[in-house]
Amino acid sequence: MSPVSRQIVEQLKRIEEEEDVRILYACESGSRAWGFPSKDSDYDVRFIYIRPVEWYLSIFEKRDVIERPISDKLDINGWDLKKALRLFLKSNPPLLEWLQSPIPYMENGPVAGLIRGIAPRAFSPSSCMHHYLHMAKGNYREYLQGERVKIKKYFYVLRPILACAWIETYGGMPPIEFLTLVDALVPNGSELKGVILDLLARKMAGDELDYEPRIERINEFLEEKLAYYERAVLGIKPGMGGQEHRLDELFREALQVTWGTSRTGG
Repeated sequence: MSPVSRQIVEQLKRIEEEEDVRILYACESGSRAWGFPSKDSDYDVRFIYIRPVEWYLSIFEKRDVIERPISDKLDINGWDLKKALRLFLKSNPPLLEWLQSPIPYMENGPVAGLIRGIAPRAFSPSSCMHHYLHMAKGNYREYLQGERVKIKKYFYVLRPILACAWIETYGGMPPIEFLTLVDALVPNGSELKGVILDLLARKMAGDELDYEPRIERINEFLEEKLAYYERAVLGIKPGMGGQEHRLDELFREALQVTWGTSRTGG
């Protein structure tokens, strides 16, 4: 385990003690998990936690997230399991990405594995494509118009556009790693792939990638695909759904496995 990973696990264990929770799963999200971190990138740590049984037996709505201020490049926050499962029913892409992160920090108990097992049946191509298209449109509009653009933001439009292409082509949740998407969906030997890989190599080498003249070949590709997926998303199927009962069972099982009987009830 690297020194940073050890520090992250220590912080997660501290959160467990301070908040009286158990962390079921924790991972890296963001640019490090996607495969294009900068040398100064934060560690975007996301986790799913569960509280004791009695916390859920209340007539009051309670805060269902835990957040910590960014410190020493550590950006750590998490969702209560009930919140995570509700979002899972909506095929929430950030949560689905967490579950397949290539950089896990903690996985305690069977919950994360059980959710992964249900994911293909609960996946909504329509919901996820809408999410990625919205992300791509927003980042393109904000960062990549004009003669000079913020070069590193190309990755934050390319990745969601390629995610749309994956959903259209394969009908499932896109892989989290950017290079996997590029290899699968951008033709080998094409000018576009060469330009993307050159840009990725620069970013991985630690180049600043600040404002530079826009890259016409990538802009042409993005404008074409943004227009295409605006139309295509209307014909994408919503998915099967219908996993509510199984998720209720999973939540109760997680409570039992983690805490046993309620501590107030003996």
